[in-house]
Amino acid sequence: MKVAAIVGSIRKESYNKKLAEFIKKRNTDKFDLEVLTLNDLPMYNQDHENNPSQSVVDFKAKVKAADAVLWVTPEYNGSIPGVLGNAIDWLSRVDQVMIGKPSWIMGASMGVLGTAKAQMHLRDILFSIGLSSPILIGNDVYIGAVHTKFDESGNLTDEGTVQFLDKVVGNFLTWMKQYN
Repeated sequence: MKVAAIVGSIRKESYNKKLAEFIKKRNTDKFDLEVLTLNDLPMYNQDHENNPSQSVVDFKAKVKAADAVLWVTPEYNGSIPGVLGNAIDWLSRVDQVMIGKPSWIMGASMGVLGTAKAQMHLRDILFSIGLSSPILIGNDVYIGAVHTKFDESGNLTDEGTVQFLDKVVGNFLTWMKQYN
């Protein structure tokens, strides 16, 4: 199974990118996860949606080829980051590669709530007409105080968090078998 992980942060030392990389490394025997970054996507512009840049074409092709999408988002001002909204705008237009594609969501922040508001907004967005993505429900991953849970090498060291992520990954795999 192929999973595209869309990381909603372009920061070099993004905790959310580290989280996606951890999921990838820990589950190589369960699925093929490609971590997609948003650094090269231009701002969505309807004037260019039918003739987008190569970075948009490549991004959409990777999402289309995936069996599911893992959204890994930080929280900015109580919602999703602008770069993530921009990526979603590209995915929701013209060929609408997300329609019917299963999604699951997680996020990490230095705050206590660990991206709860951003994930709530992202769920609403993923249900919109141009996306219509079924979402794994009841497996919310809100990692708070993330700066205390990774070591300097980018390894997730909090055993409780690791065990919980293993459980959520198992639930995702079960859901995907039922979904397909």
